[in-house]
Amino acid sequence: MNVHRLASSVLVQAPAKLNLFFEILCKRGDGYHEIETLMVPISLWDTLVATSDPSGRVGVDCRWALPAAGDVPGDLPREQDNLATRAIHLLRCRAGVEHGISIELAKRIPSAAGLGGGSSDAAAALLAANELWGLGWSRDALMPLGAELGSDVPFFLGRGAAICRGRGERVEPLAGTGPLDFVVVRPPQGLSTSQVYENCRVSDEPRRLGPLVAALRAGDFRGVARESFNRLEEAAAALSGWVGRLRASFAEQDCVAAQLSGSGSGYFGICRHARHARHVARRLRSRGVGHVYAVHTTN
Repeated sequence: MNVHRLASSVLVQAPAKLNLFFEILCKRGDGYHEIETLMVPISLWDTLVATSDPSGRVGVDCRWALPAAGDVPGDLPREQDNLATRAIHLLRCRAGVEHGISIELAKRIPSAAGLGGGSSDAAAALLAANELWGLGWSRDALMPLGAELGSDVPFFLGRGAAICRGRGERVEPLAGTGPLDFVVVRPPQGLSTSQVYENCRVSDEPRRLGPLVAALRAGDFRGVARESFNRLEEAAAALSGWVGRLRASFAEQDCVAAQLSGSGSGYFGICRHARHARHVARRLRSRGVGHVYAVHTTN
């Protein structure tokens, strides 16, 4: 999450994320699921620009940053439903201020894709307002607010790869994993997170995350291929035929590994290097499978 202070505004680059590992440990009493996941931020960005509004109003203008004739990768939230709007109101309440803010949010991260776009935008809004208003809150101080807004928001307040537990709000930074290149596809159909969870069965023998962490740190692509995992993939495949189609398409591309990100419908392949990622992206674009991105990990 890159924050830049400009002359009269604050610009934040809000990255998407991928889940290299996702396991559901149990169903909790509060209705959420206890999870263990390994997430990495990637170089697919929404851009948020915040300026002060002397009237005290909070306004969020959200649009796709795509060519006018381009096919959009999902629906935009209404302003009152946008997590960035909710984040601003929550910070104003907790900080005890009535400052106004105007936000222009240029979206590139597809929606309903398991890539965390809404959560990343919420984290970006917290950071931008904190900087613009001179509140001086640390990222650690913003974490509880992020957890109230959504399970993935605290991850985006961090600074790189992390293991997330609980319902996702307990973030443990992960160092030493090295850079990775990916191809990400958002097919024409999105998926509802709640529906995917409802259709997922909790295993009696959860997969362990440790072997994947060890493989990533060792640069062991065979180990990464063996240990990458997403418990939600089969539930998502039952809801959308695009999951199986993308699984088959990636199987033909000589990727290190390929799987669903989060609850989908976004699907990604781990590539051997940037040139390989660009090659795979070109081939998949020619098949008309949706929006295709060649990206890499970023801090």
